[in-house]
Amino acid sequence: MKDPGRTAVTRSRQRVVIENVSPEIDGGRFPVKRTVGQAVRVEADIHTDGHDLITALLMHRESESRTWSETQMIAEGNDRWGGAFRVASVGRTVYTLHAWVARVRTWQRDLSKKIEAGQDVSVDLLVGALLAEDAAKRAGGADRRKLLSFARTLRPGETRGVPECATAALNEELGALADRYPDRTLATRFGRELPVEVDRERARFGAWYELFPRSCSAEPGRHGTFKDVEERLPYVASMGFDVLYLPPIHPIGRTHRKGRNNANVAGPEDVGSPWAIGAAEGGHMAVHPHLGTVEEFEDLVRSARDHGIEIAMDIAFQCAPDHPYVKEHPEWFRMRPDGTVQYAENPPKKYEDIVPFDFDTLRWRELWEELKSIVLFWAGHGVRIFRVDNPHTKPFAFWEWLIAEIRREHPDAIFLAEAFTRPKVMYRLAKAGFTQSYTYFAWRNTKPEIEAYFQDLTQTEVREYFRPNLWPNTPDILTEHLQYGGRPAFMARLVLAATLGASYGIYGPAFELCEHAAAAPGREEYLDSEKYEIRTWDTGRPDSLREFIALVNRIRRESPPLQSDDNLRFHPVDNDQLIAYSKSADDGSGTILVVVNLDPRHTQSGWVELPLEEFGLGGDSPFQGHDLLSGARFLWQGRRFYVALDPFAVPAHIIRLRRKVRTEKDFDYFM
Repeated sequence: MKDPGRTAVTRSRQRVVIENVSPEIDGGRFPVKRTVGQAVRVEADIHTDGHDLITALLMHRESESRTWSETQMIAEGNDRWGGAFRVASVGRTVYTLHAWVARVRTWQRDLSKKIEAGQDVSVDLLVGALLAEDAAKRAGGADRRKLLSFARTLRPGETRGVPECATAALNEELGALADRYPDRTLATRFGRELPVEVDRERARFGAWYELFPRSCSAEPGRHGTFKDVEERLPYVASMGFDVLYLPPIHPIGRTHRKGRNNANVAGPEDVGSPWAIGAAEGGHMAVHPHLGTVEEFEDLVRSARDHGIEIAMDIAFQCAPDHPYVKEHPEWFRMRPDGTVQYAENPPKKYEDIVPFDFDTLRWRELWEELKSIVLFWAGHGVRIFRVDNPHTKPFAFWEWLIAEIRREHPDAIFLAEAFTRPKVMYRLAKAGFTQSYTYFAWRNTKPEIEAYFQDLTQTEVREYFRPNLWPNTPDILTEHLQYGGRPAFMARLVLAATLGASYGIYGPAFELCEHAAAAPGREEYLDSEKYEIRTWDTGRPDSLREFIALVNRIRRESPPLQSDDNLRFHPVDNDQLIAYSKSADDGSGTILVVVNLDPRHTQSGWVELPLEEFGLGGDSPFQGHDLLSGARFLWQGRRFYVALDPFAVPAHIIRLRRKVRTEKDFDYFM
């Protein structure tokens, strides 16, 4: 056992200070997020008294390992140090920092100054010899022999004068060997091990498509089935989507069922809202009998996988009044004085067909375990992606526990938070474990709104733990911009969602068919919403955006810069109806420039200004732009170039910038 007194004495003699570490989320309470292969860039203020040089290491290990990997940190000025490492596997990784006074490096620096000043350094050389001998004690093999050789060489003698010894003293190899075998007795170690949650690639990059299974039937009026969804898979795959998200697939309650367009009274043929979960046929671990069976759902999951698509399942922890839970576990719900169960409300909205769980119940442990069993049940049937409905109306502590429990058994699980609520609540849910989150993107339509919002998401600490998933529409959201902007608005919003964010999604076929009819003026709800009725969609319509969406998704897959979020940079344009931004690959190998016309009615033009040096493009040399949407190629020179975008043609450019333009020197006969 360590002597506490000795440890305290050692700590009091540590001269190096490590502070202001970044990223460090709430003092290490929550992890930063990365996907396999991504880098974790760490910075810290590291300094000491006096003028001694410092060695600082960034240390990291997978949580199950006891072996630390070390990366040298670099001084970046004003006592700020930086370093980075890459995460290798799904799970939890931790990192910390270690720093100490670099005695040999400090001695070499001071010796060099004294030599330049013409001072006598004979004693200093003896000091260096002792330092070399000390380092040799910690070395072995050839390195130990080299250090001892340096120690002998540093001592002036009959055959070596001070000048010869001084030359050996300043040898870089001596400094490098000393760095390899430092004395860490009085090293300072940062007081915490900071966590990194490492996910698979889909957590960072993916295109989602939402559809209602009951509307997939080819026969108008017939309730769709899982088999019908299987037949729709080639259509979804043809557009390049990675994830197919299904609203709740469970039995739908009959008590207070909503009618078409959210009518309070349902007719005998009305199918109700899928989010009113539970009926005599079962609850959250059952499927709607008209959709099929659990076994047929498993067939769908496998078939989707064969098409390169993952099924995402909706998790809505709420019940219809006739859910079996209400009868079997009334203690899990809030009862009103009149003996009825409290239904969901968000005044002035009332959801009589839904009753929420009471997370304040004294039987909360049983409730939590039951809800966990729901997620595990569907994970057992092949689902690894869960879109969670309204998580902000449940306790943060519950989500932190539940997600950790699920990931313990299924570390590849992904959770998307459907939390359209206050920013700090959304961020807390991300800290608690949600892999991704919906955003306010749907309501950010002007250039100042878009730039300010995405700078917050991608250029502040938020980017370390909050992964945005951008949706221009959902079954609940039909913005005024889409209601009145026509086809150009749908195209522009698609390009923005697909290129501003590495993860995005659309609710279809409403989106690709440019469905824009609202339930009423001033409301952002669809007329004849699929939430309350079965719709028949003609996915083969010639005016569909299907091919345009497929092209955009192909560009995303073939363009590594578009597969990250924190590399987003906005650029000046002298027209507020045009927005320009770029994303560059981590290794500097390529840049994608996007310019979008935000005006769905008129052609807009302007001059875009680019920081060519940041892109590795010479300020005076010509460079090439290849528009991946139209196929057009441009030859530009200088920082500013002109663009004009007609919204009724294609309201955007997605341009790959090429560093090199061929000249006569590239011709075979030039030499």
